[in-house]
Amino acid sequence: MNFNPVLALIILGLLFLSQLAIAQERDDRATILNFKGIQYMSKDSLFYTNFRFRMQNRLGFNNVLDGESNNNLDARIRRLRMRIDGYIFTPKVSYSVQLAFTRSDQDFDNTGVANIVRDAVVFYNVTDDFYISFGQNKLPGNRQRVNSSGQLQFADRSLVNSNFTIDRDFGVSFNLSKHIGQMPINAKAAISTGEGRVANGTDDGLAYTGRVEFLPLGEFTNGGDYSEGDLEREVKPKLSIGGGYSYNDGTKREGGQTGRFVQNPFTLKTAFADAIFKYSGFAYQIEYMRRDVDNPFNIVDDQFNKKDGPENEHTHAFKGWGANQQASYLLNNGYEIASRYTYIKPHNQIRMVEDQIEVIELGFTKYIKAHRLKLQLNTNYTVSNGDFGNDHQGNKWGGVFQIELGI
Repeated sequence: MNFNPVLALIILGLLFLSQLAIAQERDDRATILNFKGIQYMSKDSLFYTNFRFRMQNRLGFNNVLDGESNNNLDARIRRLRMRIDGYIFTPKVSYSVQLAFTRSDQDFDNTGVANIVRDAVVFYNVTDDFYISFGQNKLPGNRQRVNSSGQLQFADRSLVNSNFTIDRDFGVSFNLSKHIGQMPINAKAAISTGEGRVANGTDDGLAYTGRVEFLPLGEFTNGGDYSEGDLEREVKPKLSIGGGYSYNDGTKREGGQTGRFVQNPFTLKTAFADAIFKYSGFAYQIEYMRRDVDNPFNIVDDQFNKKDGPENEHTHAFKGWGANQQASYLLNNGYEIASRYTYIKPHNQIRMVEDQIEVIELGFTKYIKAHRLKLQLNTNYTVSNGDFGNDHQGNKWGGVFQIELGI
């Protein structure tokens, strides 16, 4: 295992600051406070658990402009998840388990394995604002990935997230909330395997991830910095600025924690920065991600990828950068209009296999019970290599209607 002195200093700093931290309730750990759903507590109060589920049913359509009939219909259950949170013996020892039951949620196509377990993590709550986690969970990466898919204002995350996300992994993390004067800050650091959910063992290379957030205008209402759209209609302007870095040493998958397995390990370096602003029904967020790898090309490892195909099939890690912006306004009676613009710029080393991509999206949402019950209608236009012409080969129109229901 390679020692990373920068991450070691971050962890030591978090441990030190935890002794000075001011109490603050966090919503990015196990849900054990103020829960209103299905729950059970033992008579002696030494065991507590709550149960949630959610599903996303969708009907989508894509029309690829390539001179051929390539109209694709997408009718399926996008997500079906069940989650259990609670504590054992004391609220200081809490846990979270999340299971996925649809193929697209299990990374089956990339790995040939039904990865049902999304989260299985134990938390030790040292104080109200400092906790340690151990197990499989989301890494402290870009905001849109850490944000639950149940809190999105579009049916899916952007292509920036799809191409650069560091997703979930097994490891240990350190999470701190503190104030500098009147300004809340959140700092997080993690050491993980680097191979993602499907890993059946650990090689010598690990992943090191850190993230810091600053909220110069104070805390958002009901944790709204990790919920898209201003459903709370913030009375005062609220802003959160975050950023971080992930160093994945010797990963054997295309995307680090995601994608197909490869024969020769990659070392991926991913940087990310983001911000979200909300005020009086208006919301705006921006996200930037960049990934670097010395040699992005590799060979698919047929030992792990159970697919028929030519021997020595070549693949690559996505090297380059991307930016995503989206803005929305909440109208009366729970109606929201939103727009999104996404830009993906591949590095020159992979330009022969990856196009420059831009996506323009419009969204219309009816919130019936906030994000727990909502109707979403999205339309999008995808542009390749900067040519917005409706007859340009590779461009495509698309649309999605989705119902989300959950507790």
